[in-house]
Amino acid sequence: MRSVRWKHWPGRREDSDSWARRWVLGVAVALLLPLATTIAGQGATSSAAYDPAGFDFIVDSGMGPIKSRVWRAADGNTNRVVYVLDGLRAPETLSGWEIETNIAAVLASWNINVVMPVGGMSSFYADWNAPSEFAAIPAGTGSNSSSGALNALAAGPGKSYRYQWETFLSDNLRWALADRLGFNPNRNGVFGLSMGGSASLTLAAYHPDQFSFAGSFSGYLNISAPGMREAIRTAMLDAGGYNVDSMAPPWGPQWLHMDPFVFAPNLVNNGTRLWIAAASGLPTSGDAPDMNTVNGMALEALALANTRAFQVRMMMLGGGNAVYDFPTLGIHAWNNWMDEALKMLPDLSANIG
Repeated sequence: MRSVRWKHWPGRREDSDSWARRWVLGVAVALLLPLATTIAGQGATSSAAYDPAGFDFIVDSGMGPIKSRVWRAADGNTNRVVYVLDGLRAPETLSGWEIETNIAAVLASWNINVVMPVGGMSSFYADWNAPSEFAAIPAGTGSNSSSGALNALAAGPGKSYRYQWETFLSDNLRWALADRLGFNPNRNGVFGLSMGGSASLTLAAYHPDQFSFAGSFSGYLNISAPGMREAIRTAMLDAGGYNVDSMAPPWGPQWLHMDPFVFAPNLVNNGTRLWIAAASGLPTSGDAPDMNTVNGMALEALALANTRAFQVRMMMLGGGNAVYDFPTLGIHAWNNWMDEALKMLPDLSANIG
């Protein structure tokens, strides 16, 4: 099978047909190699787990107490703030960004206050329609294990209660940071990977006073495209046993509310500064020759197709408020996302506070 390439976009008729074939192929591969298998990342980076420079910040919400991790800006300012969102397998202990990278320390050294919400596995950082359950069987009747099939009936976050992450990030956490730490509640930045990338754009689209900058790395930015809902269904089953139908009904307003391709006009009208990135899906020399890399290649190819579709949508709307980056090498992995965060940093710094 030939590698997916984006040398022409969209160009002549044969280029468009080629793109369409590759799009269908990408969806099919993602369904066969479950979308969540490596969505939380892989690959070596420079940090290791808990960073003592950060501190826990607990905020009450409709979901109960939620932990975030906070790093103060090196110069002590409270004006410049960025939220950093995790991927689909977001654990309840620490953000994957803290576990796998040192991005918090780098951001703090740029005099930016860092807020990393913890948890929200498979949530897409959305306000869900209902707690996740299947066939009206309440949570808690299954077992917690590494098997998504068993976890589907287990208790836990988003199952024993309804996920309300958009409300938490745009209301509960925002004002707690302002009241208790004096953080500026306006002109913040937000960025994330994969599920966190699309969620970052959602937050900026509907809360423009809070977010003046949003970044998406390897995001799924065209989730109403053919095959995407079922790909996400497969991913969420694998990542904790969650039911996409509990998140949002198919083609209903809640689903469209989450789709960057649909709400792109908001981002244009708001003038939000955007950093949008997806790599080619071709591995770097640092990606091991194993099945994680194969999965990461397929996932990144699908993210690239989504991101290119979003780019064209923004161009058709006349949006000149986005920077696009499409590295020639990179898969769905932490080394790719850390590299992208470092490239984005000057633009983020210039557009917040």
